[in-house]
Amino acid sequence: MTAMTENTLVIYHNARCSKSRSACELIAARGLNAKIIDYLAHPPGKAELRSLLNKLGMRPAELVRRGEEVFKTHFAGKTLSDDEWLDALVAHPILIERPIVVRGDKAVIGRPTEKVQELLDADD
Repeated sequence: MTAMTENTLVIYHNARCSKSRSACELIAARGLNAKIIDYLAHPPGKAELRSLLNKLGMRPAELVRRGEEVFKTHFAGKTLSDDEWLDALVAHPILIERPIVVRGDKAVIGRPTEKVQELLDADD
């Protein structure tokens, strides 16, 4: 993974998600460019997920979308370690909460969209 400058924006995006589309629109409305990663087509590996989680200040279980059918079918009611959750997120990227917007060494989940605004407005 290449080093990012403070103003480099990356969006882990799902075009079918209204919050994800809103994050892209907000960034575009500010005249900013972002690298858009369709994380369902190009899922992050474990190392990339660890990096994202570090920037988010979260543990893997906190990134899991519990309303998804794959969660209900395979993971509901189970206690998994961080490493096991990472494996689950890699195997089933639909479980990754979205959108994730990264700016330098910080990241937010863009729910609500105001969190993206706060990230863009933040002075490091």
